[in-house]
Amino acid sequence: MTFAGTKDCEAIEAEMPWADRPEPPTLYGVLSKTAAKFPDLNAVSYQIFSGPGDKAETLSWSELKDKTTQAANLFRSLGVTEKDVVAYVLPNANETVLALLGGAVAGIVNPINPLLDAEQIGSILRETGASVVVTLRPFPKTDVADKTAEAVALAPGVKTVLEVDLLRYLTPPKSWIVPLIRPRLKVQNQAKYLNFNAELAKQPKTLTFDDIQEDRVACYFHTGGTTGMPKVAQHRYSGLVYNGWLGKTLLFSEEDTIICPLPLFHVFACHVILMAALVSGAHVVFPTPQGYRGEGVMDNFWKLVERWKVTFIITVPTAISAKMQRPIDADVSTVKTAFSGSAPLPLELFRRFEKATGVTLVEGYGLTEATCLVSCNPTDGEKKVGSIGIPLPYCDVKIYKSTSDGPVKAEIDEIGEICVSNPGVYVGNTYTEQEKNNDLYFGDHLRTGDLGRVDADGYLWITGRAKDLIIRGGHNIDPAEIEEALLHHEAVAFAGAIGQPDAHAGEVPCAFVELVAGASVTEEELLAFCKVRVHERAAQPRHLTIMDELPKTAVGKIFKPDLRKHAITRIYNQALEAAGVAARVVSVVDDKKRGLVAQVEANGADEAAIGEVLGDFVRPWEMTGSAMAAE
Repeated sequence: MTFAGTKDCEAIEAEMPWADRPEPPTLYGVLSKTAAKFPDLNAVSYQIFSGPGDKAETLSWSELKDKTTQAANLFRSLGVTEKDVVAYVLPNANETVLALLGGAVAGIVNPINPLLDAEQIGSILRETGASVVVTLRPFPKTDVADKTAEAVALAPGVKTVLEVDLLRYLTPPKSWIVPLIRPRLKVQNQAKYLNFNAELAKQPKTLTFDDIQEDRVACYFHTGGTTGMPKVAQHRYSGLVYNGWLGKTLLFSEEDTIICPLPLFHVFACHVILMAALVSGAHVVFPTPQGYRGEGVMDNFWKLVERWKVTFIITVPTAISAKMQRPIDADVSTVKTAFSGSAPLPLELFRRFEKATGVTLVEGYGLTEATCLVSCNPTDGEKKVGSIGIPLPYCDVKIYKSTSDGPVKAEIDEIGEICVSNPGVYVGNTYTEQEKNNDLYFGDHLRTGDLGRVDADGYLWITGRAKDLIIRGGHNIDPAEIEEALLHHEAVAFAGAIGQPDAHAGEVPCAFVELVAGASVTEEELLAFCKVRVHERAAQPRHLTIMDELPKTAVGKIFKPDLRKHAITRIYNQALEAAGVAARVVSVVDDKKRGLVAQVEANGADEAAIGEVLGDFVRPWEMTGSAMAAE
């Protein structure tokens, strides 16, 4: 069907309530239906290297169903029931898809970002109560195996570790060399180690247990974002099926091929793309273990599009910017649309992409806590540049303002907090830690923490992140205004704005930028550029730092906690130096209760003198080795 605007969404909703839609109630039911309909069509493809002629492995829908069944049977044989947890700490591979699907069929699957440190991974394993972990066998140039082993030692509930060996994806001479240089596992723990593929092969291709036909929690996803320690969100089958149904209804068919260089521990890749393929029969291509971060992926991207005859490109703003710095050196005529998500897309970047490629770019919006999809610019209708589109069918978006009398619904174009109700919102149980669900809802609507507005045509606009607001002496400043201004400069590839500590105003704006390759500009020139582009004087950045590369998450968001750490260190040390105090901030740590805490080394200075200087700032600090923070 066409997806041209709000009337199309309203027409879909008018057909029947969501609860009456004849969709299978379980993930295995969805996979079985698609495998029966398109048994020989390509389902998923993976290549470990990024070259357009490199070896790739493709699974058909019938093969994917068989291997998912074997994975689910394997997990059940290890004691996993509907309420037990299978975690995986893996880069992208076909085994990652099997761990995801098999884990959600057998029990509750818990994808974990392999870029987290061992302590964070261990904390997630303990919180979710995982009993089985799927991870890499030791392999050159990656520490995933050792880091996971260390994390498992911190999570005594883990009884079994299943190892995935990437060796099978290699060709000679690499396949001959790796066994000779393969590192040994450095960390010992309590778990029994088994070979994932060897154990998988022992399992039958029919389920050894009943796929109970009811909705239940099937996934635990940790928030991967920009605000510090991860929280764990619960996703039910109904949310997964809803995302897949949206993809089939509005975007994809069995004739489509989607290139998805995003990580399979993130909802964008897992729910928006893979689940949409599961329902529609579309083919998904996952290039390299690290996706967009993989060696050569950006340089070979357009050639990969040509190789696989891609019709849909899945991307994020940081990847779009990187693509704009490379020539389109292949036939990309099969591409219909590029879909951007994960973070708001700067207007200037949108224009650069469409001008360079001629490909329609569609921006959408979702979040982990809502089992992802919320809104999307219509593929067949008006795309308002800078908007994140219209709420999708069966998704109700309200904008609420907080007042002393409680939440009040905002008027058209009035800014407030974006709140969402849809089949993916698990009211009262969004997070596994019950206390984190307190004050998370207005009625049956999830509070997203994003600031936004809805215009007269029903299009949703993000205006900022509530927790990212720069509060200068009680005045709220949206960092997006500064970032948008900087991205208009031809030398700027990425920009991130935050509030840096200020003894007088609490915080004032500062900015960090990464330049386009080969560009040359000074920090002073960019500050002068901001004075012209940022019209509100209070929002003009007080300081600007050019970095070789801005810190980013695995899905391409600028990682603002690292920028805040940088700013805290710089400001506190400047203040100590100006006061003639020898102490210095040597690091900034993320404390789960207090947030970012500066670690101060005395260097012979008196603690009272340090406190007199740093006491002017809002953010806490403590002496290195001290358990007490000075606040």
